[in-house]
Amino acid sequence: MTGAQGGPSGVPRSIADHLAAIRTRLARLSPAEAAAAARDGGALLVDIRYGALRDRDGTVPGAVIVERNELEWRLDPEGSHRLPHATGHDLPVIVFCNEGYASSLAAASLHDLGLHRATDLVGGFQAWRAAGLPVTPPDGRPTVPHPPIAPGAHPAR
Repeated sequence: MTGAQGGPSGVPRSIADHLAAIRTRLARLSPAEAAAAARDGGALLVDIRYGALRDRDGTVPGAVIVERNELEWRLDPEGSHRLPHATGHDLPVIVFCNEGYASSLAAASLHDLGLHRATDLVGGFQAWRAAGLPVTPPDGRPTVPHPPIAPGAHPAR
């Protein structure tokens, strides 16, 4: 394949440059701000970490677990596979990953779907835990996305 597409100008860029550009679109939140937004502002906390990290480190109480590859289908308010929480494009969503990198990319993707209040947690789960915010420790059972997509149901391909 010839001629890499790159950023909006068509010029290739590094992931660091791409991430920096994406983050200009987000009102990223500190762990304390995210906790307050979830508690007082009704923001939906969305954990996109993969299972091994959740099983190793625990989870954030009240956060929904959504696998990254299902995120857009689960939060699209008009989608047939949406979470019950995904009630409109005005929903405040705070996505978090392990350290706050993949979550920025995910939040930008949600912006592209029209979820204009989507953002991410600076520093991810590790910053949340380091801030002393509530964490449900692992109990030896695998964590799973909830609510799961019904067996046999798949997002449109």
